[in-house]
Amino acid sequence: MSAVTQAPLPVSSTSSQSRPALLVILTVITAILTVVGLLMLLFYAGLDVTQGDVQRIFYIHVSAFAGASVALGVSVVAGIMYLWKRNPKWDRLALSGIEVGFALALTNLITGMVWARPIWNTWWTWDPRLTSAAIMILTYAAYFMLRAGIENPETRRRLSSVYGILAYTTVIVTFVIIRIRPDTIHPAVIGPSPQNAEGGFELSSSMLATMSFNMIVWSVFIPWVLIWWRLRIENLSERVNALRAVVAEK
Repeated sequence: MSAVTQAPLPVSSTSSQSRPALLVILTVITAILTVVGLLMLLFYAGLDVTQGDVQRIFYIHVSAFAGASVALGVSVVAGIMYLWKRNPKWDRLALSGIEVGFALALTNLITGMVWARPIWNTWWTWDPRLTSAAIMILTYAAYFMLRAGIENPETRRRLSSVYGILAYTTVIVTFVIIRIRPDTIHPAVIGPSPQNAEGGFELSSSMLATMSFNMIVWSVFIPWVLIWWRLRIENLSERVNALRAVVAEK
């Protein structure tokens, strides 16, 4: 009985240690920068003469995809490291990266739909870019189904790592498709826009500064902080499950 009562102590100790001051500081900085970015897109960035205020959502729309690309890229590296080292910590990092990337990809898709309604007069159209973005999200949604459907931990980690690596091809396709498909009506905000793109806009100096600032916040600060928090939760969950197994054997 004494062994059972003493078992939770390492979890409490580890929980306090897994919340380092650096993470708290980065979280506060990220929150402040996110608010600054929102204020810039609302009050500092110039008004697009063609689209009006609805164009402002593009600062989040584009930046969210950049953040998703970073987070999902982390899962690729973590998946490769797991297949090499077979250390479960890399699988937990891959899972954290995909969960964060999935949330940011949904943000990108939803904000794009909000923009499309007044510009294209529809919430959705089967444009190549929108279709590839939807396929990307469904591909990563299947990742969670794959993990949930495999009971053996080692098999789950191995197959999830391979799947997570291959799934990143959908991110690459989603990024390049508006640059290789001449029939897309989706504007290429970053880089040369297709001549037939509808809804495109020129970036003034204030708009470019706002876009650059939000891109940095959403691709450097937000995904890494969220991944760190999610990894912390996953590590704690693993320890709790291990303690439950120990208690069950008593």
